[in-house]
Amino acid sequence: MSTTPLRLKELSKKEDLLTGGHRLCSGCGAPIAIRQILLAAEMPIVAANATGCLEVSTTIYPYSAWKIPWIHTAFENAAATISGVEAMYKALKKKGKITERIKFIAFGGDGGTYDIGFQSLSGAMERGHDIVYICYDNGAYMNTGIQRSSATPLGANTTTSPAGSVIPGKMQPRKNLTKIMVAHGIPYVAQTTPAHWRDLMTKVRKALEVDGPAFINILASCNRGWRTPTDRAIQDSKLAVDTCFWPLYEYENGRLTINYKPKEKKPVVEFLKTQGRFKHLFSPENEHILERAQEIVDREWEALLREEAMWKAEEEKKEQ
Repeated sequence: MSTTPLRLKELSKKEDLLTGGHRLCSGCGAPIAIRQILLAAEMPIVAANATGCLEVSTTIYPYSAWKIPWIHTAFENAAATISGVEAMYKALKKKGKITERIKFIAFGGDGGTYDIGFQSLSGAMERGHDIVYICYDNGAYMNTGIQRSSATPLGANTTTSPAGSVIPGKMQPRKNLTKIMVAHGIPYVAQTTPAHWRDLMTKVRKALEVDGPAFINILASCNRGWRTPTDRAIQDSKLAVDTCFWPLYEYENGRLTINYKPKEKKPVVEFLKTQGRFKHLFSPENEHILERAQEIVDREWEALLREEAMWKAEEEKKEQ
């Protein structure tokens, strides 16, 4: 991994490769994350972008907010598109027509990653392309009207899982895509948030240094879909981590490291209560959903702790 230190003073002098003036909502978590990702990169980047909020809002014809080579691809095939670009690059490099080191990133929201684009993503990871796939996870199909996705948390109110007299919001827990990507056996998988900029940028640099596929899942708040004020992106991201709803961890060649452990793990309701999409859960008749949400968070967090402890025990055994 690069030894160039992540110092704010130096980073502030780098060119911003995602310009202002785009049409993303005020307070959106996605552009905060994208700016950090592009600032972290220390080599030229070529990006593919699945249809979604990020694509639509940064490239309204004839304008573009991107200062890197950028390809709009369909909702379902960002990973396949960037795989083709990476394969072409390798062929040209082998022929001596390109000598520069270039890395390739695909960006997709949770709809274009967890659901519609999963087949393309899984195939690219299995084939071993030297790419980084980055999901900005805002927990629903926000661009098309806040419909539920498989990343939508249990109990969330969306336009296709509306909280009311029939159902109390989404009835299913969210898919743990990060762990699914770990199961692909790829060199690097990580989870982070833009509120933890140093963690995010360090993980991006690690992913870009990997020879082979890498995947990073980034929680990116959406004030329209989450029903939060426009100044809550960073606070809500921190709450997601401090409640262990969204732990910070990484897998390097299959080995788990938890990057942050809260000194005092907050109850998940501290994260849920800031968001209007969960407002209905605080009615007496829905208390059981809050209890189930806490059980899910506790189970997944405890499983991570056990796995990390196992790895540490194995390493200590080898050293003896």
